[in-house]
Amino acid sequence: MERGKDEHAMQDLRPTVWIGKQGCSPRVVEEIIHQLERRKVVKVKVLPGAEIDASDVAARTRSDLIGVRGRAFVLARRQKS
Repeated sequence: MERGKDEHAMQDLRPTVWIGKQGCSPRVVEEIIHQLERRKVVKVKVLPGAEIDASDVAARTRSDLIGVRGRAFVLARRQKS
């Protein structure tokens, strides 16, 4: 997919997980994993006051980081090899 299409697709997604000031707790990680099992992609919104490394969240959820824009990022389920 072209970069422009990726960015447009990211804007069209609605966040389904929000990370607040308590950060990326084990419960949030479990929720992202659960959502990735049901869908191909999950959009995560980071609320003000939370400092989150999107790459770290991707590693903890065993997913691929598709894109980051502002305080939101998109994770995709890894393809089984």
